[in-house]
Amino acid sequence: MKIRVILCLLLIQSISQAQGKSSLFNRPVAESNPLRTEQARELDEYIKTIAADRSQLRALLNPDYSSESAFEKSLESYRQSFCDSIGYPPPGKRPTLEPVLKQIGEDSIANYYRVMIPILPGVHSEGIYIVPKSVKGKAPLMIAMHGGGGSPEVALFNGGANYNDMVRGGAKRGYIVYAPQHLFRAEEYPNDIRRRIDDRMRLIGTSITAVEIAKITYAIDALIKRPEVDASRIGMVGLSYGGFYAQVTPAIDTRIKVSVSSCYFGVQEYRYERDELSVPTDFRFPSRFTLFDDADKVALIAPRAHQIQAGAKDNDSHRAKGAEIAPRAAAFYKKLNRADRFEHVIFDGGHEFDDASAWAFVEKHL
Repeated sequence: MKIRVILCLLLIQSISQAQGKSSLFNRPVAESNPLRTEQARELDEYIKTIAADRSQLRALLNPDYSSESAFEKSLESYRQSFCDSIGYPPPGKRPTLEPVLKQIGEDSIANYYRVMIPILPGVHSEGIYIVPKSVKGKAPLMIAMHGGGGSPEVALFNGGANYNDMVRGGAKRGYIVYAPQHLFRAEEYPNDIRRRIDDRMRLIGTSITAVEIAKITYAIDALIKRPEVDASRIGMVGLSYGGFYAQVTPAIDTRIKVSVSSCYFGVQEYRYERDELSVPTDFRFPSRFTLFDDADKVALIAPRAHQIQAGAKDNDSHRAKGAEIAPRAAAFYKKLNRADRFEHVIFDGGHEFDDASAWAFVEKHL
């Protein structure tokens, strides 16, 4: 009897709950599909709107052309914003250990050294350091930065490939040369090791760009202490990816008095116009295309000398957009009455370093 009563009570409770559920408001889930589509459309249009809005840039980049010192002071907040965007300086206590140099060879032009310079915890700036035999006393320091997939050895030995005389050319002219090594591939690591390292660095507050700039700037800190280096005369040249670093490094380090960026200027802007996500991930730092496009970043180099090179026979992506935006970069120099310190050169060649125009420009301004 008791069991029958319990079963009846349970049945009544079940019926009551079912009736309660059926009385709640209910609609087909698919009704929200058009709203999700509209949300995607709105966000897509929002991105396009912000990408085209120059007002934030005008508020941040507002140069004072009354004098060179006033101009440089007015760029301080813009430079800091760029550093913040890429995570520079990278976190970590800088080591106090001294650089280690080991001679690896010599020829009629120079003595060649392998150098290891501690820059961050467990991290070194590594490369080839070249001291011309013609040096008597102190000489200028030239940073020679290789391109994507390259190395100091590729740029220096066996004719230098498409780097031509970008590395040894400095030594021939009496400059001390430091050719650093950056990460593009590594044995026993995945082919996309650069992207993986960059992705992980962003999770700790920095980027591969910031660390590789530090591999140059912190190396300069160490090398200018050497007795053969004239700390007041520092230059930098670079091809392709190295051309990128020959723009962003002097944008941060004002000790670099002259720089040549070959076969890079405007490349990411060209890609971005055609397909935003075709831009390689290590160039996708915050506000890259709203605040820090290649032409605007030249403001951080002016009034120091800067040459941009592009090969007439190179891919259109490595020339066309650069030619379009170069006048905007040149304007910073013209307004300071320093037009001679900026050059945009389209030379008769391909994806290569143009020795003739580069070294003439360097010799004029260093």
